[in-house]
Amino acid sequence: MDLHHRTVRQDVRELGALLGDVLEVQSSTAAFEAVEDLRTAAIDYRDGTLPSREPLRTALGSLDSDLEGAAARAFTAYFELINLAEERERVRAIRRDEQEGRIEDSQTETIASLIERDADAETVQQVLDDVLIQPTFTAHPTEAHRKTIKAKLRTITQILETLDERRLTDADRRKSWNHLEAEVTSLWQTPQVRDRAPEPEDEARNVQWYLENTLFDVVGDVYADLEGTLAESYPEVDVPKLFEFRSWAGSDRDGNPAVTVDVTSETLERQRSVVLSKYRDELKRLSGILSQDAAWITPGDRFEASLLADRERFPEVASEAEARYPHEFYRQKLKLMRERLERVDDVRPGGYREPEELVDDLEAIDESLRLNDAESIADAYVEPLIRKVDTFGFALASLDLRDHQKNHTETVGELLERQGVEYRDLDEEGRIDVLTEAILQDADVVDLSNPGDVSDTTQRVCKRFDALQRWQREYGADAIDTYCISMTEEPSHVLEVLFLADQAGVVSLPEYSGLDVVPLLETESALDGARRIMGTLFENEAYAAALSCRGDTQEIMLGYSDSNKENGFLAANWDLYRNQRRLADITDEFGVQMRLFHGRGGSISRGGGPMHEAMLALPIETVTGEIKFTEQGEAIAEKYGNPRIAERNLERMLDAQMRAREQSMEGPIKETPDAWTDAMETMAPAARTAYTDLLETDGFIPYFETATPITVIEDLNLGSRPASRSGERTVEDLRAIPWVFSWTQSRCILPGWYGLATGIDAYLDDGGSMETLRKMYERWPFFRTTLDNAAQAMAKTDMEIAEEYANLAPAELRERFFPRIRSEHERAVELVLDITGRDDPLRRPWLRESLDRRNPYVDPLNFLQTRLLARDDRTPSEERTLRLTVKGIAAGMKSTG
Repeated sequence: MDLHHRTVRQDVRELGALLGDVLEVQSSTAAFEAVEDLRTAAIDYRDGTLPSREPLRTALGSLDSDLEGAAARAFTAYFELINLAEERERVRAIRRDEQEGRIEDSQTETIASLIERDADAETVQQVLDDVLIQPTFTAHPTEAHRKTIKAKLRTITQILETLDERRLTDADRRKSWNHLEAEVTSLWQTPQVRDRAPEPEDEARNVQWYLENTLFDVVGDVYADLEGTLAESYPEVDVPKLFEFRSWAGSDRDGNPAVTVDVTSETLERQRSVVLSKYRDELKRLSGILSQDAAWITPGDRFEASLLADRERFPEVASEAEARYPHEFYRQKLKLMRERLERVDDVRPGGYREPEELVDDLEAIDESLRLNDAESIADAYVEPLIRKVDTFGFALASLDLRDHQKNHTETVGELLERQGVEYRDLDEEGRIDVLTEAILQDADVVDLSNPGDVSDTTQRVCKRFDALQRWQREYGADAIDTYCISMTEEPSHVLEVLFLADQAGVVSLPEYSGLDVVPLLETESALDGARRIMGTLFENEAYAAALSCRGDTQEIMLGYSDSNKENGFLAANWDLYRNQRRLADITDEFGVQMRLFHGRGGSISRGGGPMHEAMLALPIETVTGEIKFTEQGEAIAEKYGNPRIAERNLERMLDAQMRAREQSMEGPIKETPDAWTDAMETMAPAARTAYTDLLETDGFIPYFETATPITVIEDLNLGSRPASRSGERTVEDLRAIPWVFSWTQSRCILPGWYGLATGIDAYLDDGGSMETLRKMYERWPFFRTTLDNAAQAMAKTDMEIAEEYANLAPAELRERFFPRIRSEHERAVELVLDITGRDDPLRRPWLRESLDRRNPYVDPLNFLQTRLLARDDRTPSEERTLRLTVKGIAAGMKSTG
């Protein structure tokens, strides 16, 4: 059966032609011809027709400022459309594979793998009971699209889907194309660059959009597919809750003073309002389906008791429902359930107090339907809604609070000083003793609601913890029950947060703790000191009591971004891997369940890459079943913007986590060969030294400032959080996102591979063998994933383009740094090809096809950007064009930071 009427080549060709028509009408024939000249020159050089890029330079040199702006706008709009064409091709591939029964990393494959391993029902049940996947959406400033632009692109996506999947008459097809032309015209006329930076509320709404418009609808389908597959081989297995969505948007205070208590309150209120509205809509839809006549059904004891309770709870509403639906018990019940939902946030009594009460009502309906041989209705409509309530609760997404440890230390020091305790003068052991005693005593030590005349930092922290108790009371503890501590270096940094939570009434030991306190280990010293930090906490009387209240589960966050920026790609990955194993040993030793929270960015340089592969590459001893990871920036749109792709993404993560958990349960854990770990212990330090030597070489900061567009990126309205921590011009002070973003723009994705070649050569020079490296790549998921991710960053790097940016630097700096960078890249490519046995660094042919399709169109934007960067005094028009080239290159590279 032919599922589709179009191909990606057709989409690209016809969208490009349509954009050309719009460009000529909306701008001018001169603009159209200028863009065609640039496009043709870039393509001809890439395919070997032209021996140099001089025609491209000449074409750019002939443009005035208006034509430069039109060209930047045209290529940026082109990539917006081509990204949609490639998204449509991903959907085609998913549908074809599903139709042909050959989709990889699916539930069918998962269950087949378990059967092949002779897993019995008890084992499968244990695997499912252990698994909990927690994607956590962040507001990190990497989303280069305006919300308005995203809305228009979604509409274009829907038109493409109609053209591709539906049988249309000629008139219908013409109408669709007319709508498509109108949307592309509107896209052209809409500003691409924000006039203002987004506020935290904007970022929270952005995250909310994906939860509300995509994930809410697809979660039930993922469960249904799994249950259907399990029913064939393991009918006795029950599927528990497997997904929970969380968010930092509106609650992550680290480095962002704009995230206030009011912002968090508004986020909690808005998310609750949205999810309750979704449930009311679902119940209304269900009411249209459950129209059974009482004469034909036997409701069952559970349903009758549930209906009677609601009638007693709301007699007037019950009378209205009976009058409207005199013989339709299900509709009466659903009307009363909607009333209970209306009163969740109401002063009137009778509302649902917790999501479990709503689930109980739905299960009563489900059971009644099955008693009346209506399993098909229960399976199709009621069971998916139960899954949604189980997943999204009354919060939509639970919020994590986060702040930098120094703010807590300052707050605790200032508050205790007012009580006569010189906390800041104490050593680490003394601080732990003071905090432990304060947490364990019954009486409060400080008054967070009225701290007195204290610093602004202390006021903000006190206000946040005081509000936390109110938030949990109003929205439920599950709505905001995690506190992450950035830059954790000492056990006292964790105990400080526990102390503040205790003073706020969120913790009352030994009976209750409403908070998971999560250390974020991101520096080399913190990772290497993990045993000291966590061991001290587990042995601490107060912390052990708090942990017991939380089911003896310790969440530990690992920071990929700053670790990479500090140590370089290879050393950071190895540090994270071996320290995860250390953490598993520590938690096992103390009888604590570990939940790792992987702070991954969207780009390879910040821990990105395919999530299901990353899951399978984790040290097997760390796979407890529960896993949490950040989803950031454009990666959120790419993974969760399209319902088909979002569902597929969840399926693949579930497949990986189930496989990994089942393997970890098999035991004993297969040890990694000493020769492999020895190889990494040689490569990683050498790679780190090469990377840090580069950054510490005199003149590197001026080179970075001139050979990348960092100064432009810092002023872009991408996110509400500042680009740097203190405004100082150092690599350490610069946040990881603009650091990676700048190198990506200049097509020299140095953070994703620099030091790799030096590290591998150090191992080979020390007597290591290429054959061992090949075996490591073939048999060790960690090494294979690490190398493939680096290879992807290397393949996206273009040293010819990077040289154009290097030429912007003073000659002496260019000669000091660029040959060194180019040499490392060339050697890294050579080594990766040798180890993998490929003739292309990229493992995935479709990615190569995508890069080859994009490169000729990114090139003109890069050359235009370097021309504009070279100008000392840019006009306002040139500044706008320069900012637009950043957007366009980001769209073309499908990456910011």
